[in-house]
Amino acid sequence: MKRKRLRKILCGLLVIAAMIGAAGYGYMHTAKFGAFPEGARLARIEASPNYSDGEFRNPEPIPTSTSNKAGVVTRLLRSLTAEKDRPRPDRPIPSVKTSLACLDRYEDLVIWLGHSSFYMQLAGHAILIDPVFSDNAAPVPFANEAFPGTNVYRPEDMPGIDVLLITHDHWDHLDYPTVMKLKGKIAKIVCPLGVGAHFERWGFDPSTIIELDWNESLNLKNDLRIHALPARHYSGRTLTRNKSLWAAYALTSANRKIYISGDSGYGSHFREAGEAFRGFDLAVLDSGQYNEAWRYVHMMPEDAAQAASDLNAKALLPAHAGKFSIARHSWDEPFIRLVEATKKSPFPLLTPRIGEPVELDAPTHDFREWWKDGSLTE
Repeated sequence: MKRKRLRKILCGLLVIAAMIGAAGYGYMHTAKFGAFPEGARLARIEASPNYSDGEFRNPEPIPTSTSNKAGVVTRLLRSLTAEKDRPRPDRPIPSVKTSLACLDRYEDLVIWLGHSSFYMQLAGHAILIDPVFSDNAAPVPFANEAFPGTNVYRPEDMPGIDVLLITHDHWDHLDYPTVMKLKGKIAKIVCPLGVGAHFERWGFDPSTIIELDWNESLNLKNDLRIHALPARHYSGRTLTRNKSLWAAYALTSANRKIYISGDSGYGSHFREAGEAFRGFDLAVLDSGQYNEAWRYVHMMPEDAAQAASDLNAKALLPAHAGKFSIARHSWDEPFIRLVEATKKSPFPLLTPRIGEPVELDAPTHDFREWWKDGSLTE
């Protein structure tokens, strides 16, 4: 009797496990997870010099402990369950809601929209970078919740967008609900190889999707050029990784050169870009959500300061901080450490509030340290 009862219990557990597995499998095939490249898109990927043995490779290898799948699962569980020191602010983040539709389209500027999302005007083009306007940036609603006060912009606040620029397909950079609500406002999508498969599954016109490999470029009107450059990171919206590419970008016009790192660990690619483009007017750099285990795919603040120097940048604008708590550090630590790391740098550190314009023609900028306790009470 005991054996029969035990067998029934085990059978029941197996059935429950199978049902959970089937439900999980079905969930991971819903639209928001996107699609893997196939057909002509996959053929182009397979011809890339940056693709080998079924996946894209970093120009500088990442240690196995950082790049393997088991490590991904372990780090995800730790980020969701680990004790964190002040992971979220106790008051809303201060912001300025600039009306984007009322801006002079021919004024060159950058507006931080939180985390790695930016609205940029350059050479008469409206460019939206990695927009995430949802209340969380994860495949499940309880993870990566936005800090209070950081979602002052929504898709309906965006004007017509000439270029939607995507650095890679991670959830905190490519947000399904956001891009679906923006669908009618976007003229062109520029993204790394393979990322276009997600947009096609989501019903975007294939003729509007332009995929770039590293060291390829796109020419637009008014002499604006978008260059896709190497970054040190990885991709994937599921546990299957590196089927699409990740990229940094250089945006160049007759009067301006801007570097956007996307997510990237520190590496020689910063010095190489600085030399190739003979410096940049502005570097927008990954400088938050880091720890020692991730340092090959995300920069410590001190790494970002060094990268700005390698790029020969005239100014540094931090990204990947200030909206989500993904790593274990305190929510304001990236800004505190970056201020210290750039004290003796020849370039200024720009720390606008969300929605506060950075006018690129301005001779100087004077942004307050809004993350300090006194500023959060204003």
